[in-house]
Amino acid sequence: MTDSREFLFPAKMLSKAGAGERIACELRMRIISGVIESGAVLSENKLATDFAVSRSPIREALKVLASEKIIRLERMGAVVVGLAEKEIQEIYDVRLLIETFVFERLVRMDTDQLSRELSKILEMMKIAIKYRDADEFALQDVLFHQTIIGSINHSYILMIWDNIKPVMECLILLSMRMRMRKEEEYEDFTRIIKNHEIYIEAIESKDRALMIESLHLNFDDVQVQEKVEDLWRSQQILSKGAVKNND
Repeated sequence: MTDSREFLFPAKMLSKAGAGERIACELRMRIISGVIESGAVLSENKLATDFAVSRSPIREALKVLASEKIIRLERMGAVVVGLAEKEIQEIYDVRLLIETFVFERLVRMDTDQLSRELSKILEMMKIAIKYRDADEFALQDVLFHQTIIGSINHSYILMIWDNIKPVMECLILLSMRMRMRKEEEYEDFTRIIKNHEIYIEAIESKDRALMIESLHLNFDDVQVQEKVEDLWRSQQILSKGAVKNND
């Protein structure tokens, strides 16, 4: 891909990706960031020229983006739909549901190995903050949560995660780049690291209350506080059920 414009999606996150996936990632990032505006029409021929590829990987990329509903395929070309605030909130709703479910499973599992893996990722996050590497921080942040989710070996939960991950990655990348640039936001990374330390502590201690606190600290940033409270009550019900079953 030799488009003269600066690529927004980091190459380090695409080391094993094929041409179609690389193009999808870049177009997704441009659409979500607003570089490509809603209503714009994407031409296969123009995109093939811009990315110096044949039309085949362009079609592959557009099909992926259409499945995510951020573009709409029409005869005249692909029309950019974009990502509404409601849809962003829905993505975080799903992520919150996933992580709450996973935490409940972890209560009944051996989590020593998981804690060690998360601690290593957290150290990489700290290094990324030190060098103000927003892309590396975002990469490690996503890996942190993916490691937690993958630890319960639930194929359908992973399938849901994989469906929301591409858009979520873009949202996190854009957010971290903005935070790294602003001094007052940069200082907030101390709090973000503390939030992730509580995640690890909750997993190690298997303390459901601490797990819910960790969800609060992580998700209140994206304005899903009321949903965390709803899930808190749900988790209390699940916890009581788990205790009865163990009696």
